Order: sequence, then structure tokens, then C-alpha cells
Amino acid sequence: MRVVSLVPSLTEAIARSAPGALVGATDWCTRPADLDVTRIGGTKNPKLDRIVALAPDLVIANEEENREPDLAALREAGLEVLVTEVRDVPQAFRELDRVVGACGVVRPRWLDEAEEAWSAPAPLSPRVTAVVPIWRRPWMVLGRDTFAGDVLSRLGVDHLYTGHEDRYPRIPLDELRAVAPGVVVLPDEPYRFTPDDGPEAFPGLPCALVSGRHLTWYGPSLAEAPRALGAALRAALR
Repeated sequence: MRVVSLVPSLTEAIARSAPGALVGATDWCTRPADLDVTRIGGTKNPKLDRIVALAPDLVIANEEENREPDLAALREAGLEVLVTEVRDVPQAFRELDRVVGACGVVRPRWLDEAEEAWSAPAPLSPRVTAVVPIWRRPWMVLGRDTFAGDVLSRLGVDHLYTGHEDRYPRIPLDELRAVAPGVVVLPDEPYRFTPDDGPEAFPGLPCALVSGRHLTWYGPSLAEAPRALGAALRAALR
């Protein structure tokens, strides 16, 4: 198989499951760290001619991360495109199973380990409310129907914009402060929140700085995510 991945988390999953199959990946595909493949641009602006020139048997994409016009152009060029959709943890496991199967390999051990890790996670008790910014300038947060929102819910965190009509609504900072969340969850991607960039906007509120890979990626990181996210949340709430 010759595979091009347009999704960073799936790049990691394929590299782990089908070594040698990947021939192309986006500039944002940072895992594994030693990945040595042709880079084909970003998730939103892939270099289509470069992908076609690689003559892959399969292009892996995601309905949220990649643009439909790009995927349609790849299909028109004669390439097979597998598009994933992931809105919650169970769906992530189903899609990962589909991806590795399409790459021609048997179900990998890490996928079993990840499912086991999520079979009985240890949620916060009592549950806590949260706002989950994913960007600033303007401030944007998790809204309805997101994978990261489902991850947090399973860990005992109810984010306050889960009923919003938008999946990633823009919310003024004053409103985010006024809803009085029990914790502010600040991931390091897509915006890179850090101890010096993010918590200062929420004085008096506990802030949990978490790994975006553990919060938003669906791949091998799922095996570590319940423990890593749970530890970060509990540390912030002490």
C-alpha cells in the first residue's frame, strides 16, 4: 500500500499500524517525530499536484479537518479517498478500525489498549463545568457535537457550550468569565495556550493546561488520554 494522510492523528495511527505504507503527510503531521515522508502542505491547503504525483493507493481524510473541494479534486484525479467522521469516542474507535483495515493490516494492539483505557475511565467526582477555548483573538470555544467535548464528558467535565448551535462558537471573553465555569480547559492546539498565554485572561478561575494531542487526536494517544487529561484536570482543581 501507498498511503497519503491528510489528518495528523491518523498519520500517527497509520505509521504505528502499517510501517512503510505512508508516502505523504501534511506539514502538521508531527507524530511520529522521525516520520520521513513527502510533505504535501497543510490540512486546509494541500498541494494536490504533489499528492497525485505520489500515486497513492489511498488518501486518508477527515470531514472536519479537510475541505470537500480538495477531496473532490483528488477523486477526479482518480485517487481513492477514505473520509472519516469522528464526533465521539466510540465513533473514533470504529473509524480507526476502518482506517487500519483499509491500509491492509490486522487490528493493531495499540487500538485494543486504547479501547480498554476508555472502557472505564475514572471521571471527576463531583462533575465539574468548564469552558474550553480553542482560539483567542477572537475567543472561540468548544460547542456542540465535538469529539473533544465527548472526551471531557467521559472524564466528568461538562462544558457549558455543548448546546450552542455552532460547533466552535465565538464567545466574547466577558461572557466566558461571566458563566463562572468550574474550570477553564486550555489545550495547546489548535491555539497554543501556555502558562503565560491564556490563564491570565481568567483571573480567579482554575485553569487546566492540557495536551491537544490527548484532547483532540484519535489514534495511539487515546491509550494515554484518560490518565493524562485526568491528571491535568485534578491538578488544576486542587
